[in-house]
Amino acid sequence: MSKESFHQLVASLSAEIAGRPLDQELDGWLNAHHGAGTPSFEGLKQACIEGVAQGWLCDREGGGIRYGRVFKPEDALQRFSVDVVDMQDIAGPHHSHPHGEIDLIMPLEGDATFDERPAGWCVYPPGSAHCPTVASGRALVLYLLPEGQIQFTR
Repeated sequence: MSKESFHQLVASLSAEIAGRPLDQELDGWLNAHHGAGTPSFEGLKQACIEGVAQGWLCDREGGGIRYGRVFKPEDALQRFSVDVVDMQDIAGPHHSHPHGEIDLIMPLEGDATFDERPAGWCVYPPGSAHCPTVASGRALVLYLLPEGQIQFTR
């Protein structure tokens, strides 16, 4: 999996959700059409696993979390930035999402959950905040952030 091929996968998905509100309706739609067990979910998960193995995903580490911004917001990605984290039984730093956040939860070990959600998608609306937490194992989580906006709490 090349970084360019990964970009095409994410661009294809982001084109499907362009302009939609980040809300529970989008959460349900993503899980119905691209959720755990679907070809698109499995393709993105495999791409992330390969990107981590090749070293261009999750190329940084801090506080026991491997992470990295893969792509900055751009028109081809519908103005979403793309980040991927690798977490195991840990809570990350508290932050808020000025424009919302879309997460793809990809368990790797155990029955890993992200913020108590199993494999699949989790959509946070604009203005929401949390301490991202992986429990019961290890997971990769792909984040789509509108305009790359995230605000870490001091």
